Amino acid sequence: MKKIINHLLFLILTVTCAFSQSNPVIDAFPRGTVLHGNVRYNNDTLLKHLLDIYLPANAKGKLPLVIFIHGGGWLSNDKYADMGYMKKTVAEIISSGFALASIDYRFSTQAVFPAQMLDCNRAISFLYDNADKYGFDKNRFAVMGFSAGGHLASLVGLSKNNDVSTFFMPGTSKLFGFKAVVDFYGPADLILFPGKNDAKSPEALLIGAAPLTRPDLAKAASPVTYVDKNDPPFLIIHGEKDEMVSPDQSRLLSAWLNVAGVQNELIFVKDAPHFGVMFDSDEVRKKVIDFLKIRLK
Repeated sequence: MKKIINHLLFLILTVTCAFSQSNPVIDAFPRGTVLHGNVRYNNDTLLKHLLDIYLPANAKGKLPLVIFIHGGGWLSNDKYADMGYMKKTVAEIISSGFALASIDYRFSTQAVFPAQMLDCNRAISFLYDNADKYGFDKNRFAVMGFSAGGHLASLVGLSKNNDVSTFFMPGTSKLFGFKAVVDFYGPADLILFPGKNDAKSPEALLIGAAPLTRPDLAKAASPVTYVDKNDPPFLIIHGEKDEMVSPDQSRLLSAWLNVAGVQNELIFVKDAPHFGVMFDSDEVRKKVIDFLKIRLK
């Protein structure tokens, strides 16, 4: 019996170590963080239909959930991306008593828009449907994204109450909602990008055509299209010297939210480029954590 128990303990430790070794950001999380890695959120074998769930150690009760959506021009990176330079923020999200889930989605080189929205909504629906299993509070979801992930996070948050059927896979539950959205330097209007005439630009690859040749597709894929008075509060953060996504994109989104009467705060990080550790500074991190604590209380 003792040999069996020792063997089981060995297997558990081996599995834990394997997860730790395959997850390049696990060291950023507080000691004792519980990881559910590479969870399939759709009934298929696509590697881009996986998500990771991180839970605080010794968590009690139903936890608010923060959902991460990574950036990469809709054609690169993975669910670990952005966490690498946001380590302090990630750690404080967990130490503040929040659960965190980071999702993968199909690249534009695999499937054009709205495939990315189909995947994001499917993943969030999975998290909602399995809230009891993982200990989430279904009524306290927030979504946070970076660059292309900021675009998708904004789209997910803004379009949910518009009931856009083309953004959901058949059979996907639409019961979930959001208490907050955190948008780090995400595109808000694709038609305003410098590459709007370039069929090979990231935004063109996303929608399958240069935005100026298919303004209908560009509009359908732009967060500002879906702004209305019923949208959740937003925290929008952008680098002052961003040369990849113009700060005007965040100014525009904030302006539309203001017109609709949606609570939002727009923060520009002095001298910051498109991404990097400047967004993990004490000042920015405090803004993010305070916003989440207020909205997910």
